[in-house]
Amino acid sequence: MALLCYNRGCGDRYDEDQNSDDACCYHPGVPIFHDALKGWSCCKKRTTDFSEFLSIKGCVRGRHSNVKPEEPLRPEVTSDKGEQKHHSNEEIIYQGPKSAEALERERPRSDEPKTKLKVKVAPSLAQILEKMEIVEREKKEKIERGEVIVGTKCKNAGCKTIYQGPETNAETCMYHPGAPVFHEGYKYWSCCCIKTIDFNAFLDQKGCYAGKHCWIHKQDKKKVACRHDWHQTANQVVVTIYAKNANPEHSYVEANRTVLTCHIQFENDKEFHKDIHLWGVVDIKSSFVNMVPTKVEVTLKKADPVAWGKLEDPKHKPEPEVTDITAEPEDTKPDCDISDDDISESDWDETDDEEKKNKENKENEEKEKEDNSLPLLEEAKDVPPEK
Repeated sequence: MALLCYNRGCGDRYDEDQNSDDACCYHPGVPIFHDALKGWSCCKKRTTDFSEFLSIKGCVRGRHSNVKPEEPLRPEVTSDKGEQKHHSNEEIIYQGPKSAEALERERPRSDEPKTKLKVKVAPSLAQILEKMEIVEREKKEKIERGEVIVGTKCKNAGCKTIYQGPETNAETCMYHPGAPVFHEGYKYWSCCCIKTIDFNAFLDQKGCYAGKHCWIHKQDKKKVACRHDWHQTANQVVVTIYAKNANPEHSYVEANRTVLTCHIQFENDKEFHKDIHLWGVVDIKSSFVNMVPTKVEVTLKKADPVAWGKLEDPKHKPEPEVTDITAEPEDTKPDCDISDDDISESDWDETDDEEKKNKENKENEEKEKEDNSLPLLEEAKDVPPEK
């Protein structure tokens, strides 16, 4: 009975009685496919056609064999999840992302204790903060001695007097104790209500209140709104706060698995504070903060490799802020420290846009009320003909 030879490159049928040491011509190597070339590892001949590759004659002679050659072992595969080595005969199972319902059920509580994140300060920011600290120290020493630099502008709103010496203190300061108001394109001060449309004319309005010059700003910290943004990768969420020259000693970022709290002090007298209820769940141990001169980056490690729809949880409803409604007397100066340097044209543009939108919404509501108030006309009835 003829047997089939399983040597690579042979495939002939033979009789075991006639099998000799040089009866079979085969390839002892393994097939190689690289850069569209096909060949055997035991000889140098290469071709691009698969049929020609199968017809390449063997390079070694030996005995026919009806035993299938063993397949070479595949290289060991390393899994990123468990770093376990899997062989070719083992089954590899990867778990897909969790469903939205499962994530909602497993979501931790927002009142868990918070942990401060690790802070990395860039060397360039440390140099800038050292220079700013030296400048602030010199300013404080001059304030304690009561010295004012010649050329300093009065900090009261509406006053443009420049300090020339001790004799300037004897002059009367005419300034606006009220706050700037922007309404329907008009610009004016709440203390005198002289309305104008031109921005430069508004800044040139003389003060309506007589008092003393103020050469030094108040040292109170001002809470301000700071622009922030976010982006995400497969495993991380990065929250960017555009606060220049943030002070790491007076700033902190803390979080639990679902809530992020950022308190940033920057440019010496400005503070930014925000609580963010996150859309997903994060891993606190692998999260950190990176501070550079132009911004603060908070890198959060995702607990599950799921794409976030938003940064903040849309189901969270912020609690309304409780404010004391008290009427301030007109003669008293407001607590806020406002100077001409704090006012820019962008403030007017934003408020004008909001006022235009509110005005359009009111007009649309009035038109709807008028349409609803009109009486409904009765349908015409047929009149019988006169006899």
